[in-house]
Amino acid sequence: MEPWNSTLGSGFILMGILNDSGSPELLCATITVLYTLALTSNGLLLLAITMDARLHVPMYLLLRQLSLMDLLFTSVVTPKAIVDFLLSENTISFGGCALQVFLVLTLGGAEDLLLAFMAYDRYVAICHPLNYMVLMRPRVCWLMVVTPWVLASLNALGHTLYIMHFSFCMSRKISHQLCEIPPLLKLACADTSRYELMVYVMGVTFLIPSFVAILVSYSVILLTVLHMPSNEGRQKALVTCSSHLTVVGMFYGAATFMYVLPSFLHSPKQDNIISVFYTMVTPALNPLIYSLRNKEVMGALRRVLQKYMLRTHS
Repeated sequence: MEPWNSTLGSGFILMGILNDSGSPELLCATITVLYTLALTSNGLLLLAITMDARLHVPMYLLLRQLSLMDLLFTSVVTPKAIVDFLLSENTISFGGCALQVFLVLTLGGAEDLLLAFMAYDRYVAICHPLNYMVLMRPRVCWLMVVTPWVLASLNALGHTLYIMHFSFCMSRKISHQLCEIPPLLKLACADTSRYELMVYVMGVTFLIPSFVAILVSYSVILLTVLHMPSNEGRQKALVTCSSHLTVVGMFYGAATFMYVLPSFLHSPKQDNIISVFYTMVTPALNPLIYSLRNKEVMGALRRVLQKYMLRTHS
């Protein structure tokens, strides 16, 4: 095929899960509900943690970052998918595609590192409670907040510039819900085998060390919790850690499938399902997993809403 000039042409055509579904209207309605749920739940969690001084501690500072990342992550993909389906318009410009690649890599990479830092926070809180305020002092906390954003954005910038420099063949159709590296590589005219190896190395470098750190942290936590004399303390620690591990399992499962498994194991249908899971389902579920099982968060949310109601009636 002859290469087409993507910088001057009309861009790409996204052939997402809504184009492949037997009941696209029902699926679109479900995605809309998930997006509304993600906006509402993450927004309320951000509001509660920001407004309630009792939650201004390291654990909730990191949780606030997770909610912000989830809110941005789903907003990068979901609104466009819904609007495109309603308007029967699936195109995305070359610049828009590049921006989407950059934002998805930035937010995904930052969340990967943040989850590892959250595991470390729980490890220190449960295994070294007397040294918690020293090991998790404000400077360390802010370093944990800033580092994922900086490292992930630098990594994303390099990959975005590289993937978008390829010449793409006449087929402008991306068999995916969004612009991501794996489906874009299938449209490139040049030999991409070396770059595919780079993508694999990136996936392993970002995902595996963080995942191993999380597993080690929670293994030590579990051993510590089992030796706790207090049943109440043991139950609280297990509830907190189980919610964290649920989030970790959902995120790393999807990310590993997309960026670590070899390309020959991928199919467009599977990739679309996985993309819906980590861009739409997970951001909607994460705040519910944390808030519904956390009395401190629910209490803070009630206090914030009560203050708002009092102000509106006064």
